[in-house]
Amino acid sequence: MASAAVAYLIFDVESVSDGALVSKLRYPGLGLSPAEAIARYRAELMAKFESDFVPYTYQVPVSVVVAKVSAECELLDLVALDEPAYRPHVITEHFWRGWEHYKRPTLVSFNGRTFDLPLLELAAFRYGISLGGWFNLGGRSFEQPRNRYNLESHFDLQELLTNFGSTRFTGGLDLAANLLGKPGKMNVEGHMVQDMVDAGRIAEVNDYCRCDVLDTYFVFLRSQVIVGSITRNREQDLV
Repeated sequence: MASAAVAYLIFDVESVSDGALVSKLRYPGLGLSPAEAIARYRAELMAKFESDFVPYTYQVPVSVVVAKVSAECELLDLVALDEPAYRPHVITEHFWRGWEHYKRPTLVSFNGRTFDLPLLELAAFRYGISLGGWFNLGGRSFEQPRNRYNLESHFDLQELLTNFGSTRFTGGLDLAANLLGKPGKMNVEGHMVQDMVDAGRIAEVNDYCRCDVLDTYFVFLRSQVIVGSITRNREQDLV
């Protein structure tokens, strides 16, 4: 596939906690195993926030699925990075080097600004992967890819639907997909990923991530309808 053919990279990330890091920083001196530290932290979060989702700063990616999409919004390919090994450092390297390889196409996500991209940036920090083109600190602020309003570098569909956080999008990707008559979440949700990976069900996690990316693609297509880039007939042909 010619690099120039890819205009958008639609992606989603699934991650798990780094138990050794949780044990060292949250419970120093207690000698907790990684699994014990994660279990304790999740219990504390659940008691306090009614959610046991560990902050992304303690997590590493175990699944990144990317849809390669043309400028005409056609789905060209759908890949799970570093399949079937799913090594966090390789996943991270492939994601960022892939963005460079395809000439820095627009990244497309649903709520990726608050979770997926920060996690992948921090993973690059952890593994020592240079992201000079992504940070571009020497460029003018509005041209830097990380600028919140630079839609040519990162098109966060939730930001489009909420006018850059002016409102809350209650229901998330699941709701957006269901509004379009698509499956949305089925048998797996994000909070289940840690337990699934611990149980050796990493392939199922990647299948779940694939489904989320396809739902994101369908939401992306409808976004192109509402902003006037394609017609509804074109959207339906692509679907």
